[in-house]
Amino acid sequence: MAFTKVAQDRPRVLIVGGGYVGFTVAKKIQKAIKETGGVVTIVEPNPYMTYQPFLPEVAAGSMEGRNATVPLRQHLRDTELIPGRVVSIDHANRTAVVEPTDNGEPFELKYDEIVLGAGAVTRAFPIPGLAEVAIGLKTIEEAVSVRNWVLDRIEVASMLSDAEARRRALTFVIVGGGFAGVETISELEDMARVAVERNERLSVSDLHFVMIEAAPRIMPEVPADRAEKVVAELRARGIEILLNTSLSDATDGNLQLINMADKSPAGEIKTDTLIWTAGVAASPMLKNTDFPIDERGRVRVSADLRVTGDDGVVEGAWAAGDNAAVPDLSGGGVGGFCVPNAQHASRQAVVLAKNLLAARRGEPLTDYYHETIGVVAGLGLWKGVANFKGKTIGGPLAWIMHRGYHGSAIPTTERTVRVMTTWALNQIFGRDTSSIRHQRSPRLAFQEATGTAPARQKAKL
Repeated sequence: MAFTKVAQDRPRVLIVGGGYVGFTVAKKIQKAIKETGGVVTIVEPNPYMTYQPFLPEVAAGSMEGRNATVPLRQHLRDTELIPGRVVSIDHANRTAVVEPTDNGEPFELKYDEIVLGAGAVTRAFPIPGLAEVAIGLKTIEEAVSVRNWVLDRIEVASMLSDAEARRRALTFVIVGGGFAGVETISELEDMARVAVERNERLSVSDLHFVMIEAAPRIMPEVPADRAEKVVAELRARGIEILLNTSLSDATDGNLQLINMADKSPAGEIKTDTLIWTAGVAASPMLKNTDFPIDERGRVRVSADLRVTGDDGVVEGAWAAGDNAAVPDLSGGGVGGFCVPNAQHASRQAVVLAKNLLAARRGEPLTDYYHETIGVVAGLGLWKGVANFKGKTIGGPLAWIMHRGYHGSAIPTTERTVRVMTTWALNQIFGRDTSSIRHQRSPRLAFQEATGTAPARQKAKL
């Protein structure tokens, strides 16, 4: 193992991941741990926390990517930050193996207590061609890439004379009909409509947005009648909704559809754009630990957020968020556990932080209990859907509720102000539909100037 300059001589609370759970727990406990001579350490590959509910808006140009993030070093002044990934954990010996960013040499990191906040990754399936052509929407980088790509396809299509190639460029397919998929396709269609209206060579009727959902309905988080109204609204906007449908093949963007009822062929869609939002899975890193995990790969915890196995509580180990199977004491959730979303993760983190400090003082612990009073989703500018205290709300009011909730929920006042300012400017000037086309190849201009540019190839997402 490599030598690395990190604190090794103080009691350590190690936090795996700098997302909702990691950021919130560190912010709540860093001062108290420091005052007792200890150190809080976060291992996270990115120097920021991502507020994931904003990713559809980043993808649609309603928000600058940076404003959907919270810089860790700026707001966690009393926390040790290590840029890298925890790749394995031996809790019996209180040791984690850390792989530094950019494939640095791994090293061992000792700790006294550990908080597992590794989150979740996109859940994909072994569909031929999927890994080669699709993109997820779990990170800022993916959201920004989707935005640039969709706008670029519109510009490319405006110069195509071949009807099939033009239709392919203007066909955008989203797989997954949960909140993430519905918000993504709604926001992207809203942005694409504006971009096309500004292009004299194209018509809004040229756009073809398709949502594919394997279940018989979308948005299981809201009542069925409200979900049906959302489907009707999206279809009225020209968005094609295919329910009870999945993919059997995605090779080269030639999507082969199947009917979920009998697995019979259900047609073909040709596209340059395939966005995958069909669910998440707990961090695969958990398989490289000695913690108890359930059949879905989540670490098992009790209601007070201590890791708990068949033999009882695992001392010195805590977990919350998408990588944890947290009992839902309100009677909701799925299978008796909290659903993986930002609302639960951020609230669980607060309880975990309080319990961690309480345990150190020998005080009673608190069970996590949160009865969801509603959910909100944005469907484009001035369009939304909400389910609040059993009542379903749509249109501008739901959109305002969506913005109000998430604008205040993103951590730190500084980020809230930036987000609200951006939204206000968008109301004045409209959406920004400029594409930074070569963001993923920033050296291209210099290579062309020096005569070393690679041969041009068809762009890929």
